[in-house]
Amino acid sequence: MAAGCRPDAEAVAEWSWLGRVAYGPALELQEQIRNDILAGRRRETLLLLEHPAVITLGRHADPAHVLLSIPALRARGIDVYRTSRGGDVTFHGPGQLVGYPIFRLRRGVRAYLQAMATSIVEWLARLGLAAEWRASTPGVWVGFDKICAFGVHVRHGIATHGFALNLATDLDGFSAIIPCGLPTAGVTSLARQIGSTPPPEVVARSLIGLFEKNFGVQLVEARVPGCNWTAQLTRMMEAS
Repeated sequence: MAAGCRPDAEAVAEWSWLGRVAYGPALELQEQIRNDILAGRRRETLLLLEHPAVITLGRHADPAHVLLSIPALRARGIDVYRTSRGGDVTFHGPGQLVGYPIFRLRRGVRAYLQAMATSIVEWLARLGLAAEWRASTPGVWVGFDKICAFGVHVRHGIATHGFALNLATDLDGFSAIIPCGLPTAGVTSLARQIGSTPPPEVVARSLIGLFEKNFGVQLVEARVPGCNWTAQLTRMMEAS
């Protein structure tokens, strides 16, 4: 927990590293957690994970920003999902850290996005990489290239979805889309910028203190019975 932060019991949240999880089951898990929070059965939760190759379209995305047909994408091993989050179209794949802070919006959507973005910018700065949050084209940018994308969905004051930070992501996956609907913008990764990157799980753990500071919560790793995300995800994948 970051020094100087003294959250009360209501500001304690959980976090979990899930490893590599297919997009569909992860989406279902987010909705289940949000419903459990609303029902008072679970604490707010930060999920950290990777996805296999997948393109997702936000609720107002232009389908023309996906440049290949569904069969062509599937031939390349890339799934496609229409989602409820904001934003346009993006790519997820191995080597990208995805974070889903399923938190109550105590200070509104802008503050929620700012807390995520500030955590990412501060973490990159520790590695000597200068990046900035741009609200006009939501994302964390290194020059003209986006390194971290954001998208949020809010229901009953609780957010789902979150951020996707390119660590050692195969950036060729973005060639199948117009990322975020911005034809003149580029994408980059930590590996491209500095030549190497820690594994996603290591990055996930190193972000916890920054998320605590910027969200004003205490994050406790979920390792207790009843918080077995792996078992829940396995059941969801078997059912899909």
